Amino acid sequence: MRAIRLHAFGGPENLRHEEVADPVPGPGQVRIAVEAAGVHLLDTALQKGAADELPFPIPELPMTPGREVAGVVDGLGEGVDQEWLGRRVVTHLGLVNAGYAELAVRETDALFRLPDSLSYEAAIAMVGTGRMALGILHVAALEPDDVALVTAAAGGIGTLLVQAARNAGVTVVGAAGGPEKTARVRELGADVAVDYNEPDWPEKVRAALGGREVSVAFDSVGGEAGRAALELLGFGGRFVMYGWSSGNPTELGTKDLQGRLLTATYALGPRIARVPGGLRGLQERALDEAARGTLVPAVTTFPLRDAGAAHAALLGRGTVGKVVLKP
Repeated sequence: MRAIRLHAFGGPENLRHEEVADPVPGPGQVRIAVEAAGVHLLDTALQKGAADELPFPIPELPMTPGREVAGVVDGLGEGVDQEWLGRRVVTHLGLVNAGYAELAVRETDALFRLPDSLSYEAAIAMVGTGRMALGILHVAALEPDDVALVTAAAGGIGTLLVQAARNAGVTVVGAAGGPEKTARVRELGADVAVDYNEPDWPEKVRAALGGREVSVAFDSVGGEAGRAALELLGFGGRFVMYGWSSGNPTELGTKDLQGRLLTATYALGPRIARVPGGLRGLQERALDEAARGTLVPAVTTFPLRDAGAAHAALLGRGTVGKVVLKP
């Protein structure tokens, strides 16, 4: 089979499209003929060898990155029921488990069956990014009278937060980088869409809200944009963090929280695992939302052989939604 191999840490050019041995499913496992593979920011950190950006030890090289795959079961390990053969499935492979490939193996208890109505690309987006979005929403506990501000609103999680908040009857403000992404946020149904590359974007938000205040701010950007989002919160607002794509977390202190009775929460990590139903419950809900069309993930696709270009585009913020590789 063909797979992407990383032989040395560094730039995206180090991701090589090579011929490797086909994986063999072990007991309790199936082999999946991959139709789509997910790309995550953790994969780009791994490519660089950035140990401080990874929640796991750097693996030995050479290795194949990849955390999520979707496709058709084409091989069974010992003890696996024949009914799995030919099934359309999606699975999260774990932190690092060789998803950038034409074939992958996984235990049956980690698989999700896909209805014919759900594309492989959408399934990839929802099994990883979708579960995180629903976990973040659980922490935020939105109410219909909320005004929610979403930074990186054209990103994989951001697009889902905008849709979910809109579905809940919440007034949604989406902030994204550049006119194309801002237009995308508006298409998703945001009541207000602003370009946070423009220095006066907070003033535009205030003007558009006409005296209403932001009550919930979802922040995955950090840095100056995250700080501006924090300062837009009204009395008693909630600041929900889930990353800092700018490279720096949003700076905040006790005085920020005390002065306006704000709360600040980091919504990922162990918090998501403690959501009722756990990670698998979140994945099932996310896939169901996509199958019913209530949440529609945004996806940018690249051929598997162009994994390096996919990483470069993701790092350069040149993508919309979830990045997916197609073998």
